[in-house]
Amino acid sequence: MVQLPKVNELGFFEIRLESIGGLGANLAGKMLAEAGVMGVGLNGVSFSSYGSEKKGSPVKAHIRFCDMDALIRDTSPVERPHVIGIFHENLSKTNNVISGMYEDSIVLVNSKKTPDQLKQQLKLKGGTIAVVDATGISMQENNRVNMAMLGGLFRLCGFLDPEFMKGVIRKSLEKKYPGAVQPALNTFQRGYDEVKFQFFQLAEGDRMPDYVRMDTPVLGYETQPIGGTITNPGNSILKDLSISRAGMMPHFLEDKCIHCAACDNVCPDFCFVWEELPDKKGRPQMFLQGIDYQYCKGCLKCVQACPTDALESEIEQEGYAEANRVAHRFKLAL
Repeated sequence: MVQLPKVNELGFFEIRLESIGGLGANLAGKMLAEAGVMGVGLNGVSFSSYGSEKKGSPVKAHIRFCDMDALIRDTSPVERPHVIGIFHENLSKTNNVISGMYEDSIVLVNSKKTPDQLKQQLKLKGGTIAVVDATGISMQENNRVNMAMLGGLFRLCGFLDPEFMKGVIRKSLEKKYPGAVQPALNTFQRGYDEVKFQFFQLAEGDRMPDYVRMDTPVLGYETQPIGGTITNPGNSILKDLSISRAGMMPHFLEDKCIHCAACDNVCPDFCFVWEELPDKKGRPQMFLQGIDYQYCKGCLKCVQACPTDALESEIEQEGYAEANRVAHRFKLAL
């Protein structure tokens, strides 16, 4: 039996995965737990928490490990993790993904950014940031993000055996999907090999943010504004759906567009911006101006519907959405 590198006051080594639906964090958590229990003889448990079961909604997976002679009687969500896996870096826009971490915790982020850039984005004061481009690896290997993230997590958890994990991947895929075995193994190995680390020392005199339970209400009888005003209404005008994009986005090629509105008919979030202008004969007609990427979640239904290839599916590049966004001209909100 292996020795856990660190444990909390209850004897647990805890991992939390922050993701969105569709990236496979739930399965990754189960496979991590299996590798700890069946592979190296630890006691372990894995479970997930999520809201609506749909692609793009926030998901958390929780994993606990302890020695075999210890009993796991705590099945509450992991709130003080030793390792955090962030499957989608833009989750930090709306969720406190590093909540409860210790100053020596490790945060693995699926990103192309440098650890210094991510430290600023995550508002991290101290700890280790590990970075792997899991989305890029999965697209190059024609596989899923969770396999690359699993590889990175195994690199962080040195007590787990990566060879056992490869055996689990083979066993789970070779009967039904034999062609997917080698791409999955390649993705896992590249995730393991391509992780980059950087440690950030907590500044002298500074301390980690106070721990706040995840079930603490944002708006309760003590914290609600005067008059009970709801400060974040459930209005799609004010929402930012960009965190739901899983690596791909549509690009608009205006010179190919015939303004047929096939894209707008299939778009579930009204991302397309139109303006009434005169056509060549002076008649009023609606012309497509572009895409408001604030509301685009990368479903790519518009790309499939476009009859003239005026919309193309492309890998999302940092800053492209902000530079090419055509904002809706709403009169009801600023």
